Amino acid sequence: MICYSPLWKTMAEKQMTTYTLRFKYGMSHATVQRLQADMPVSTHTLNKLCEILQCRLEDVAVYIPDQK
Repeated sequence: MICYSPLWKTMAEKQMTTYTLRFKYGMSHATVQRLQADMPVSTHTLNKLCEILQCRLEDVAVYIPDQK
């Protein structure tokens, strides 16, 4: 499973809010909700987040293996 918990830490460090993502950078409310719920998003969205936050992919998402 892909988890976006690193994103929230990175955003806090850079003093960025979801409001800023939506209104300054044009990210849709639905996309922000998908990130908050750890739902799938496109690689385009991940790329855009890395550009906005000037960070690496591992600062946005982490893979956590499913427990069987």
